[in-house]
Amino acid sequence: MDNRNAYMLNKSNHKKNYDWWWHSLVAENEKTGELEPFFIEYYVINPGIASESPVFGQLPGQSQKPCYAMIKAGKWGEDKAQIHNFYAISDFSASKEIMDVKIGANTATEKHLEGAVSMSVEDAAAHPEYMSDAGDLSWNLEAEKVMSYSVGFGASPLLRRSNLFDMFWHIQGMKTLYNGTINFNGQKYRVRPETSAGYQDKNWGRDYTNPWIWLNCNRFFDQNGSSVESASLDIGGGNPRVAGIDLGEKILVAFRYEGKLYEFNFTHLFFQKQIWSCNVESDTVFWNVDVFNKTHHLKVRFSAPRKLMVLVKYENPDGKVNHKELWNGGHASGFVELYSKNRKKEELVCHLDGELGGCEYGRY
Repeated sequence: MDNRNAYMLNKSNHKKNYDWWWHSLVAENEKTGELEPFFIEYYVINPGIASESPVFGQLPGQSQKPCYAMIKAGKWGEDKAQIHNFYAISDFSASKEIMDVKIGANTATEKHLEGAVSMSVEDAAAHPEYMSDAGDLSWNLEAEKVMSYSVGFGASPLLRRSNLFDMFWHIQGMKTLYNGTINFNGQKYRVRPETSAGYQDKNWGRDYTNPWIWLNCNRFFDQNGSSVESASLDIGGGNPRVAGIDLGEKILVAFRYEGKLYEFNFTHLFFQKQIWSCNVESDTVFWNVDVFNKTHHLKVRFSAPRKLMVLVKYENPDGKVNHKELWNGGHASGFVELYSKNRKKEELVCHLDGELGGCEYGRY
């Protein structure tokens, strides 16, 4: 069985690897009616060390491998926050057959998420090893995954067993409809399937890619301003490493539109071309992408305001925080244009404007 959304660590790699399940979505503020984006992540690092309590790699004056399960949850926007709660490995369990994760009282399956995080101002200030802001967030959500994307051979059972890639990726919920409630710092939010613009993916491996690139959008409109429910965009990549060898800076791009998948995957060696750049400027982060295969050209121009983003924080399995400026947000907006190729001519298939997209970029 090749269930790429299941738990991926085993006895051969569980002392120097991480695994996580990421969820992002949009919720409606019950007080103002404004749509605001949130994220929730279930995470484990070096579980094979199996200490009786969480071990942090960022303790001042110490150098050690981290070992813990973690819930990372938070909000993007003017009141942005990323809140971390840590658990011993004994409080973590996950299925190797399906997505079924439990960290303390926090649970996540393909169809349901429930949990909470809390961090006081005093604890956040006193414990820099927590890499956490202060705040409180809880959630109770149903999930329906209506679109998915598999990266193919790059996360195949053969390569996973060989543990060749430093960082693996799978997108089970390229477009996910969430339904339920979120409470953040005393404010209640309603999550509705039709406006949730939801997403779920997972990463696992022994280190994080550099650069680190991600862009997802599930809230698109046509040129008449009508919502386009059939569209979903996902871009991810960086500098993949196989057996310690850099493959060069590359991205994977998947675009679903009107029931069809348009795929631009660097592991498909023939008839692929990609031109892209990501830039961090004084107040904005930009994603500019042009990808080509034998039949189509996809143009993507998105940006996000830095003031609404968080500098997301992770330590790697060796206990190092290499990415010190990893910009992560939920307010990416811009457009995509899909062109069909007919000999030397290109014909526009669609122009769609997107908003409230999940995004990430960092380089060290």
